[in-house]
This record gives sequence, structure tokens and C-alpha cells, in this order.
Amino acid sequence: MTLAGLKEGEKGIITKVKGRGAFRKRIMEMGFVIGKQVIVVKNAPLLDPIEYNIMGYEVSLRRSDAALIEVTTGSELQATTGMPYHGVLELEQSLKLKPLPRSGTISIALIGNPNSGKTTLFNVASGSTERTANYGGVTVEAKSAKFRHGGYTFKVVDLPGTYSITHYTPEELFVRSHLFSEVPDIVVNVIDSSNLERNLYLTTQLIDMDLRVVMALNMFDELTEKGDALDIENLGKLLGIPIIPTVSSKGKGVIELFNKIIEVYEENDPNVRHVHVNYGFDIESSIKKIQQIINKGDNQHLINVVSPRYLAIKLLEGDEEELKRIEECSNTSEILRVVEAETKVLESVFNDTIETIITDAKYGFVEGALKETYQASIENKTTRSRLIDRVLTNRILSYPIFVLLMWAVFQATFFLGDYPMQWIEMFISFLGSSVQLLLPDSMIRDLLVDGIIGGVGGVIVFLPNILILFFFISLMETTGYMARVAFIVDKLMHKVGLHGRSFIPLLMGFGCNVPAVMATRTIENKTDRLVTMMIIPFMSCSARYPVYILIISAFFDSFRGTLLFLIYLIGIGFAGALAIIFRKTLFKKEEMPFVMELPPYRIPTSKAIFRHTWFKGLQYLKKMGTIILAASAIIWAMGYFPINKKFDFQAEEQISALYSVHQELLSQTVFAQNQVDSMMILVDSQADAIRLEAMNKKLEHSIIGKIGQLMLPLVEPLGFDWKMGVSLLAGSAAKEIVISTMGVLHQSGTDAEPTDSLVNKIRGQRYDSGPKAGQPVMTPLVAISFIIFVLIYFPCIAVFAAIKKESGQWRWATFTAVYTTVLAWVSSFIIFQIGTLLGF
Repeated sequence: MTLAGLKEGEKGIITKVKGRGAFRKRIMEMGFVIGKQVIVVKNAPLLDPIEYNIMGYEVSLRRSDAALIEVTTGSELQATTGMPYHGVLELEQSLKLKPLPRSGTISIALIGNPNSGKTTLFNVASGSTERTANYGGVTVEAKSAKFRHGGYTFKVVDLPGTYSITHYTPEELFVRSHLFSEVPDIVVNVIDSSNLERNLYLTTQLIDMDLRVVMALNMFDELTEKGDALDIENLGKLLGIPIIPTVSSKGKGVIELFNKIIEVYEENDPNVRHVHVNYGFDIESSIKKIQQIINKGDNQHLINVVSPRYLAIKLLEGDEEELKRIEECSNTSEILRVVEAETKVLESVFNDTIETIITDAKYGFVEGALKETYQASIENKTTRSRLIDRVLTNRILSYPIFVLLMWAVFQATFFLGDYPMQWIEMFISFLGSSVQLLLPDSMIRDLLVDGIIGGVGGVIVFLPNILILFFFISLMETTGYMARVAFIVDKLMHKVGLHGRSFIPLLMGFGCNVPAVMATRTIENKTDRLVTMMIIPFMSCSARYPVYILIISAFFDSFRGTLLFLIYLIGIGFAGALAIIFRKTLFKKEEMPFVMELPPYRIPTSKAIFRHTWFKGLQYLKKMGTIILAASAIIWAMGYFPINKKFDFQAEEQISALYSVHQELLSQTVFAQNQVDSMMILVDSQADAIRLEAMNKKLEHSIIGKIGQLMLPLVEPLGFDWKMGVSLLAGSAAKEIVISTMGVLHQSGTDAEPTDSLVNKIRGQRYDSGPKAGQPVMTPLVAISFIIFVLIYFPCIAVFAAIKKESGQWRWATFTAVYTTVLAWVSSFIIFQIGTLLGF
């Protein structure tokens, strides 16, 4: 029977893995190899995918993919692979290589499975603040840092998480390319202690590559808490690799790790030795023949960097990258002839692919080493993660819990952020008023009050809301809940032609679309990557967040959190609809296996949570002091020039005439004092109206006003005025600039205006001419139309560049920019026109 036929709680032993190509390779690398016991943990709420436990770790597979794995439920294993060996494999001692001259700098490459804690270790060791999360695919490019320790300068590079070093995924190719191009002094293999067998598969590949390796046995506290026992010293001797237990999230073992790195670098560790993973007599014979041919000719430049044994193994596996690499050999044709001949011989002997035999041998090597050194706890406990999953991934409760949690997050951003937001708003108003009173009337004062304080201040007031949002998102990521979200939504994602792995970049898009686009590298299929990156702009990033808060606070104060939640849902709805359209028009639908880790739940450290939250806050503040500051100054200048003093002169003449008429009236007629006061208030208000009209005329005749008038025919059908149109245009660079532009453009009025919040100014804005004179510029209907436009239209320049970089072509970036803007215009047009017809 197949794995898909097992029911919840049933066990099976794998007897065959069918399928071909990338699917078969990936499944086996995740641990689904012959002879391994699999337990069905549970089905997803919609019965697909299915969660399994293999090697003590939870992973999920689609039902259709599980149907390609044959199992037996009996006590006897009927072997179908023809493997000629089992158990502990022979370890061979290689020749000691002559040490290289040392320098004062040690280059380190951190390599490990996704979610093994590499980035946490990187942050603790270097003092960096790179993002970490409890699911795979967060680190999508190399991060580097330098620091001093033990008299050396360490240059540490955090490489993307990978299950193996093959040629199937971008992160695998990136890791391999870095190892061979940068040639680090020491490779730190970061291992998740709670899942040794699968993590050590990558270690066997590092052994094949003949690299100097130090192992960080990370999350070691989880292994001891389970009551498991591991003979670390003996395992290190078997692997030829020194092992240091660490708990990087708490900083434990990190100093010892880098002390050991120095010891290995100085070649003072007697346990460091090169071993061979023994692949059996026939394969070892073929490897030796290919090695001998590679060692011939003028190939020293290659084999000085790349182990000839590793090359021979990869050539037998048919690795495309290594086939390209040997093209630089002087005897390439001879090497290829020998590889082809040996491949035919081995396939005829084993009646299976070489990849399968080598993968089985690696797991056999790992299994043998662990049998001698590792003892699992006899007590079979229900893990904490499984207990939590009974609720959070429950078929009935999972979706309501997810929706409720996200709604609560958005409610909390308003509820908790209101008071600090008001405090910042009061400070900005006080600062604007103080500067206006202290400085004489001049262009510098106008720049500071209207441009800098009005523009930057309008955006910075939303810092508390941003911090609160990122706090909750970081909390859900680091606990492991987000990986469960990918599990429960996979069936829905499958309906739109994608799968659960695409959900992670989409989820990251709520923080920032740029790293989300970069995270699509973890999606193996190119079509899936393109579709995912083209719908990521519908995920409301933190830059759009202040715009939503501003408009919602101005017009929908009674149900702010709920409306904000609905906006995010609308974005997700658009993303799903467009994914379906793209799959049926631009791209052919290709089914790919959904294999994703379900990491154990972990209690995040407060240090990690607050560091990540504050780091995002600093990024926001830096943006205020650079992009937003510059944009605000430019927008102010475009609204200030040309100065058009004639409007001021005309206004002063009108005001002077108004007061003259008033004085003449008072001199000719006797009024009671209360009548005089009332008349004076009326005249002052008329004078203010004249000045306001003059300021609006100056703004309309400025550079930005003329640009706005040109845009008016495009935005007027959507209910927008020219100021809103210009704000949207400026927001193409960065969405926060929408707010800063509105802040600058609404600095017209009396001297008391700097104390008014931008919310009040937008709410009180009126048309001063035309058929709508005296009517509000922005109504609740216009506000909804404006929010939807901001949600959908042109992603910022940084996202545009990221899509171009990740897709490798300008056309996909350009297409994304065009179709999102057109869709935004059409959507806002429909909302405003239908709403107007219905009388809203």
C-alpha cells in the first residue's frame, strides 16, 4: 500500500520511493528513505496535506505525493532496493594535507538545514540583528559580519538554509558556489539537536567535499530535555569533526565554539580527520576510477579547490553544475566517457539510480554513527508541539483561530498604539508651533514648519503602530506558528495553483515586499516563483500601513481594527484571484511536491523578540531621516515655487479694503460693544478665508500644482482631487511618502494650523472652487476608493528592482508595475462610481 492509504495514528515502513527527478531527490533528502518508520500524525483541516513524523520530526506532504511512497505495515521489511550493505560503514583515514599559512583573519561559513538556528548563532556571535524565524526560507541571501575573538578577526557568513548541496534549488546552488568561490577557512555545520539523523545528511556531503568542519550542535537543551543521551566525543571521532553543543538563542556554548574554531584553524585538535562515507565496493570502485581520470592532465587548478572524490560522486549522480565545472578540465571528454561507462555498469548492477544508492548509503552512514553514540529516551511522550497542534491545526478550529489572531493583532495596533501615537502627535504639533513662533516669517521657517515637520512628522506619528505590528508578527514567527499557517492553508493555496511554501514569502510581504520577493528563491519551481513574486505587492507592507491608519482614523474611527483587517483580507483576495488568472493565461500549471518542515514550537526569548521589533523601528526611523526627509523637502519646494507674490498682494488689498469698509461702517453708525465684537470676528474670519484662498491659488499655480492639474483628469473619476493624485504619484518611490506629501500639501491656513493633526486637516478639507465648492474633498466613499488604490497600485521602486533582479528580466517587473496600477485605477473607479450612484 502507499503512504497516502495510512490513517491517522498508523505506522508504516517505507519500502519504495517512486517518482522521478527533483521530487524523488527532495523526498529522500527530507528523510523518506527505505527502511524508515513513518507515523501519520494528522490530516490538514481540508484533508490535504498530511502531517507525518519521520526520524522524530514532523513534516507534511500532499496526499498525491504521499501516494508515490510505498510502505508495509507488517513487522518484516521486504527490501526492494537491493542494497548490499547495512549498519556502520567503514571509515577511511585520508592523507593529511599540508597546512596553509595562517593569517590573522579566519573566514567562517555557517551551513545548516533551515530552522537549525544559523542566523540566531550569527546574531549572537557578531552582535548583528538579522531576522530570524521558526520556519525555513527566511535567510535567502548571505549575510556577513566581522568581529574579534581570541586574537583573530572572524569574518562570518550566514548562508541560506539548505537540506543538501545539490543542483535543484537556488539556495543549494548559492551555498555550493560560495564554498568553492570564497573557500572559507572553516565551515561551521549548524545542527538541530532535536533531529540529528536528517541534519547529519548535509554533514555527509561536507565530508565528501573534504572541508575543515566544526559542528555546532545547536538547540542542545531540547535534546537533553527529552531525556536523550548523545556521546558527543565519540560521534565527533566517527565523523572526524569536532562537536560543540550550543544553545545559541541563550548564548550558551558560543564562546566555546569559536575557541574550538581557533584550535582547528591552528591544527591543534587531534580528533580532526578526513573520513570517507563508504558507498560499497562497486560504487567505491567507480569513484576511484573517475578520481584517477580527474587527477590526470592539467586539472590542478580545479582539484585544489574542489575535492576530486566529491566531483566523482556528483558526476555519477548526474549533477548538472559539476558537469559544467569539469568543462574547464584538460581531459573533459575522457572524464565524461568514464562517467558514462561507470554509470551504465552501476545501474545494471543495482537496478536503481545512482542518486538513490548514494542517498541510502549516506543515511546508512549516519544511522550507523548514531547507533553507536545516540540513545533516545525510552519513555514515549506526547510532545508539547503535538499537544498544541491538536488545537491550532485542528480541522475545525484552525481557520477560526488564525482569523481571530490576525484580527486581534490589528485591533491591538490601534488599542495599544493610540496613546503613544497621540503623544508623538502632540509633540510634533508643539514643535511646529514653537518653530513658527521663534523664527521670523521667511522661506526657512516655511521649509521647517510646512516641509520638514509637516512632512516627516505626519509619518513618524505611526511609529508605535508599526512597532506593535512587528512585535506580534515576530512573536508568531519565532514560536513556529507561521509554519503551521502554511500547513493549514496549503489546500487553499493549491486551489490557486500554488502551495504552502509560497505562503511564507507572501506572509513576509506584510512586513516588506522587498525581502518577500527575495524569499521566493526558496520556491524550487520557476513558474511558482514568478507567480508568487507578481502577487506579493497585494500583501500590504508596513509602508502602506500608515496610510491606512491615517485614512481610517479620519473617517472610520468606530471600527478601525476590523476595517484594517478587512483591507488585508482584500489584498489576499486579489492575490488569490490574480494567481488563478496567471496560471490559466501566462503560465502552464505545474504540480510540485509540498514538502515543508513543521518545526517544534519554541518559546522565543524576549531579547530576540524585542531586538527584531526595535530593529524594524530603527529601519523606519532611518527612512524618516533619509528618503522621507528628502521627499518632503522636494515636495515642499515644488509647492513653494514659483512664489507668485501677486496672489499675496491681491489678498492683502482685499483684506485692507475689507477692514476699511468695516472701519467706515463703525465711524458712521453707533453699535453696542457686543455687536462690534461680533462684527470684528466676522471680518477676521473673512480675512482668513481670503488668505486661505490666496494660499490655495499659490499652491495650484506652483510646480506641483501644475503637475496635479495635469493628473486631475486621471484621478477625478476616482473621487480624488489633485493633491491626492500628486500624493499617489510621489508614493511610487515609497508608500510612506504618500503621507508626507499630504502633510506638506495640507499646510495651508491660519497661524493656528500647525497644532492641528493631519487627520483633522484631511477631514476638514473643502473644495474652494468649481461645482463642488464648499463640499468635503474626502468623504467616506472617497476614503475607501483611496485606500483600495493604495493597496493595489504600483509597488515601490525597491520592489520593482527586486522583481527584476529575482526574475532576471525587466519585462516581469514592468508588467507587475503596469498591471497593478491599471487594476488599482479600475477598482477605485468601480467603487467610487457605483457608490456615487447608490448615494453614498
